[in-house]
Amino acid sequence: MNVLGIETSCDETGIAIYHGGRGLLAHRVHSQITLHAGYGGVVPELASRDHIRKTLPLISAVLGESGLTGSDIDGVAYTSGPGLVGALLVGAAIGRSLAWAWQVPAIAVHHMEGHLLAPLLEGEAPTFPFIALLVSGGHTQLVAVEHIGHYRLLGESLDDAAGEAFDKTAKLMGLAYPGGPALAKLAEQGDPQRFQFPRPMTDRPGLDFSFSGLKTFALNTLHSGLQQEQDAEGVARLKADIARAFEDAVVDTLVIKCRRAVRQTGNKNLILAGGVSANRRLRERIRKVMEEEGGRAWYPRPELCTDNGAMIAYAGWQRLQAGQSETMQFGARPRWPMEELPAL
Repeated sequence: MNVLGIETSCDETGIAIYHGGRGLLAHRVHSQITLHAGYGGVVPELASRDHIRKTLPLISAVLGESGLTGSDIDGVAYTSGPGLVGALLVGAAIGRSLAWAWQVPAIAVHHMEGHLLAPLLEGEAPTFPFIALLVSGGHTQLVAVEHIGHYRLLGESLDDAAGEAFDKTAKLMGLAYPGGPALAKLAEQGDPQRFQFPRPMTDRPGLDFSFSGLKTFALNTLHSGLQQEQDAEGVARLKADIARAFEDAVVDTLVIKCRRAVRQTGNKNLILAGGVSANRRLRERIRKVMEEEGGRAWYPRPELCTDNGAMIAYAGWQRLQAGQSETMQFGARPRWPMEELPAL
């Protein structure tokens, strides 16, 4: 079964084709970073318009790269939520229309289920059950995964997601958009001993997260430091040290909660997915802690950590080949709890 995957939930247009036997045949991603850079963040209306411009050309490119035509497609998967409603509707309308024209089934895919299943696209993949840490710009969740569709939320962020906290803190420090990767890069130059930031909600039981306070702590540290630093070199060093302290605090908090989840559930397999899972320091710490716990960490290659069509095509293939499909109606679900998904 050849499944076309369409991802348009935010500011990246991702298109891919997945085959059940041959694996990922082709995938492409168009990023809107340049489009939104001048605004310091994603502008929903501009994102939707760019998806309209890019989706069909990318579909044509992926078909050509894989040596297929529309008649070779056996199913279409599109992201239906969570995400920006206008952007989601672009992919849903195009995906459902193509499925109707090609007379093949269509399936609406949950964006975070796509991220959760992305590590299964790798040659060596985890087996069920496992724990998933999903960390992105919009979500930070720990999920117990028995099988596809069998999800139990263990904990989540009560305010800012980890990626959102990275982006907001970077913006406060005057870093260029997108802020998260810029802050992580700056942190590589920082002194880990200069500042000690709190590890929020690690001094109490439970697996929930809170990152908004770290943003305020970073801002106060910056304001205090700027009163002492008088030259450009000192200011640059101050920002690098704050970036390192902030990143260490977020990474430590995520690692502490993952270790706690492993011990509470007894599950020794943990996958790390979502845009923040590309963070080098987070990967290293998660790998180490899972080795200490007698388990193993799994994560997708960096290009499949951010939003992409490959994870949507794969998640869609799993559900289509199990017999699930949509009616002719389609829509977007900007808020969509993953626990509501039907089990396979």
